Amino acid sequence: MMASQTTVPAHSQPWNSLPVERPLPPLDLEGHVDRDGARIWYATVGVGAPVILLHGGMASSDTWGNQVPALVRSHHRVILIDSRGHGRSTLGTKPLSYELMEGDVLAVMDALGVGKASIVGWSDGANTGLVMAMRDPERLGKLYAFGANMNLQAAKPDAFSAPILGQVVERLARDYQRLSPTPKRFTALHDAVEAMQKVEPDYSTEQLRSIHGPRVMIADGDHEEFIEHGHPAYLAEVIAGSQLTILRDAGHFAPWQQAGAFNSSMIGFLREKPR
Repeated sequence: MMASQTTVPAHSQPWNSLPVERPLPPLDLEGHVDRDGARIWYATVGVGAPVILLHGGMASSDTWGNQVPALVRSHHRVILIDSRGHGRSTLGTKPLSYELMEGDVLAVMDALGVGKASIVGWSDGANTGLVMAMRDPERLGKLYAFGANMNLQAAKPDAFSAPILGQVVERLARDYQRLSPTPKRFTALHDAVEAMQKVEPDYSTEQLRSIHGPRVMIADGDHEEFIEHGHPAYLAEVIAGSQLTILRDAGHFAPWQQAGAFNSSMIGFLREKPR
């Protein structure tokens, strides 16, 4: 007998939804760091162990509205950074690269007098966090890397046909126009991000094996639209000692779509005692 299949209505598919964006809470401190031709915006809120939030491509720190209050309540000093060219930061003249953006994160840490911090990264922000784990591990506490891809084979060939993407780009374009010192240059940012993602990241298995895994959580959604489904497991396998978690009923935008589950997973990992 053939098993029957049930189709879930689109309106009840969380991974195809785009919840209303939650604003950031009032910030304690805002500032800028000038580095390599760009002006990098940062802000802090809360008291406790420092955790840096790194957003995805074409986004800004405003995408973390669901996560910042939860981290502050769990006694963290949250450090927000708008990646170069994104949000309130300027693009500069250098081509975007993950290693360049990792250097920007270090510059913000230096400006704040933070020698070591944990990182929660989303998409491009997760990639940047993994670059730090390879290049500057002494500056990194723990890393929660959601939606990371660390080689060119990880990207799905039909990624940009995802139904939700048009809605997301519209939201990010509105945010950019509201936040950026160059509000009419969203297309320039899009082109810079696209040029980077055509050639990066592309790290070998040997390079990834250099990461000290017990401090790393590789996370993704079970309906990930942009990254091949086997890639998170590959990362967790080659980064010895790392952990893997797959959030149910969520896609690449789980921090919006499944904020409760995302926050529980993120904070639980940050609270774990070293093994």
